[in-house]
Amino acid sequence: MIPLEWMPPLMFAGLIVFMLIGFPVAFSLMAAALFFSVIAISEGFFGMPFLQAIPQRIFGSVLANDLLLAIPFFTFMGAILERCGLAEEMLDSMGQLFGRVRGGLGYSVIIVGFILGAITGTVAAQVIAMAMIALPVMMRYGYNMRYATGVLAASGTITQLVPPSLVLIVLADQLKTQSGSADVGSMYLGAWGPSLLQIALFALYTFFLSRIRPDYLPVAPESDLTLKGWVLWKKCLLGIIPSAVLIFLVLGTIMTGIATPTESGAMGAMGALLLAWLRRASISNLRGLIQEAYQNTMRITAMVVFILIGSTCFSVVFQGVDGGQWVEALFADLPGGWVGFLIIVNLFVFFLAFFLDFFEIAFIIVPMLAPVAVKLLSPVLLDSMNGNPQAAASAALVWFGVMLCVNMQTSFMHPPFGFALFYLRGVAPKEVKSSDIYWGALPWVGLQLIMVAVVIAFPALVTTLLEKPAAVIQSQDFNFTNDDESKSESPSKVDEDAPVTFQLDKPVK
Repeated sequence: MIPLEWMPPLMFAGLIVFMLIGFPVAFSLMAAALFFSVIAISEGFFGMPFLQAIPQRIFGSVLANDLLLAIPFFTFMGAILERCGLAEEMLDSMGQLFGRVRGGLGYSVIIVGFILGAITGTVAAQVIAMAMIALPVMMRYGYNMRYATGVLAASGTITQLVPPSLVLIVLADQLKTQSGSADVGSMYLGAWGPSLLQIALFALYTFFLSRIRPDYLPVAPESDLTLKGWVLWKKCLLGIIPSAVLIFLVLGTIMTGIATPTESGAMGAMGALLLAWLRRASISNLRGLIQEAYQNTMRITAMVVFILIGSTCFSVVFQGVDGGQWVEALFADLPGGWVGFLIIVNLFVFFLAFFLDFFEIAFIIVPMLAPVAVKLLSPVLLDSMNGNPQAAASAALVWFGVMLCVNMQTSFMHPPFGFALFYLRGVAPKEVKSSDIYWGALPWVGLQLIMVAVVIAFPALVTTLLEKPAAVIQSQDFNFTNDDESKSESPSKVDEDAPVTFQLDKPVK
């Protein structure tokens, strides 16, 4: 006889076992759900009809979820922009613009990484494209190899946080509770503050390093700075203006309420195709580029859907054995209140990111933590949301989601499974040592963890741009009639001469 309270931790242990055997994550989730559902039914924790919830959830929350349609659109847009030469032109023009500044190539990589992050939304495309373009130039100028590889990887992972990040879309879909939910538009608004501050932190680190170790970040030689004046600014604008138009198509339409995330993603995909067509002279095989983008989109979308189906199976069985109550009891009683909860959760996610991809963390862990986050974080934001409990609950989920997004950037950066480091190793020249790539990533991981601490300490950084609801109002009845009539009993039938009752609203003091 297995006690019910043992089942949730056993399910997590079983999931780890299936993954260690070598099962893909999606099928490990399904296998763990099936295995422990058999045990739960045999022990009488729930009956066979309970499993009918699995296909209902798959069809209702996965296959019929309009929000998830945005994922292939944004993936396709990023795949097109990765190969159309926009990144190369922007890096070249920005490098010329900042070339006379010590560490100018570092600033160029950070700024271009931010702009590309706002129009592509995919880490792999950005790291590979920027490393192939900028790393040889940084090596030729004599940049410190650890700084060069670190700034390239870090500026690629900022894509996860800068809207229209795929991570923010997935988190918005998973951060849903009975008290409130985080929609995509709110997640995008909440992510702007941390993303801009993180870019500032990266630039500040580059500035201080250029002052402490000037030999690490040399000035570009004058012979390479061939563009000056209006010609240089024109080349910069030719890269920035199309990017700004795409950013408005994707983000502006969502934030202004003109389009849904799926519709804005479709417009972004069409905008990327149009931009590729306009740049067809510099693209050797436009048709092949589009076909490759389609294939890449299909692979990523299929992976996401299978992981989501597996996590749905696991989640249903986990809830059937009171896993939600177990998680709430595990995190709600932590010392330090909501601060202790956020510190423990961020440490937990940080170490999980050593082994799991951000999709897996978002689909498996986030739905379990969301109810606890609402319960502990909503009171913190209640005053800033004008005392509206539902608005505070939704803002708490946005704050929590953006915080996890900042944290999960590190999953691409830290050893041993940082995918950004793998992408960088794959395209870096042979003379670049793997040790330089790994050691070079550590300062930037530290900067990302500083951003996590800042977001915990200053929730207004996330919630300032969110819509503030009107103050909650309560009703008070006023009966306009004389005292004698008010004392008489109300008639059982509608009477034209009966006193009229007006309901006025006044704000709560």
